[in-house]
Amino acid sequence: MSDIIIHLDHCDIFHSKNLTLSDVSLTVSKGEFVYLIGRTGTGKSSLLKTLYAEIPLTHGEGTIAGFQLKKISSKKIPYLRRKLGMVFQDFQLLTDRNAKQNLEFVLRATGWKNKNEIEQRIQQVLDKVALGTKAFKMPHELSGGEQQRLVIARALLNDPEIILADEPTGNLDPETNAEILKVLKEISGSGRTVVMATHNYPLIEKFPGRIIKFENGRVTERA
Repeated sequence: MSDIIIHLDHCDIFHSKNLTLSDVSLTVSKGEFVYLIGRTGTGKSSLLKTLYAEIPLTHGEGTIAGFQLKKISSKKIPYLRRKLGMVFQDFQLLTDRNAKQNLEFVLRATGWKNKNEIEQRIQQVLDKVALGTKAFKMPHELSGGEQQRLVIARALLNDPEIILADEPTGNLDPETNAEILKVLKEISGSGRTVVMATHNYPLIEKFPGRIIKFENGRVTERA
């Protein structure tokens, strides 16, 4: 069985009908930690949105977690997204619910019904991101770093094969950035693929990974 989990072959990536990236060919294997680097507006977010089927793939061939992006029907998109964990710069937490309720909402929305299994899974992911004692805190009672760790916990709920992270440390201080990266590196170490868009170069030096560079509408591997 192939270890390749993301495969793009001569893909053109669009954003609002404008060509953002042309002729993208990229292969990512299971368990890899990949940085997407480049200035704002170079297409990093558009590529991630194409991978989780928010932007349709119309030119080229793309496969992620066994799904063909060009042929995916709207009915299949939720099944693809269950295999992906998404982490954004904007936390998108439900501000009227505590940490535990935020996670429970996602589990119930993705078909979990058994109360004990839900409780158990929530505790597992909170422990994994060192928030085991913060289940009843409201988002505004958590620091920025804790909120982002809660977002990572949310991304892990359905045991995804791939974590897609779009500037997850963009709004955090350097020390907290390092904490978040450590969590993502541990997740990658457990066999999951992590693809992270960033322009935080000191972090990349501290936590090395494979680097894909975005520049002038092109995507290239950085040695």
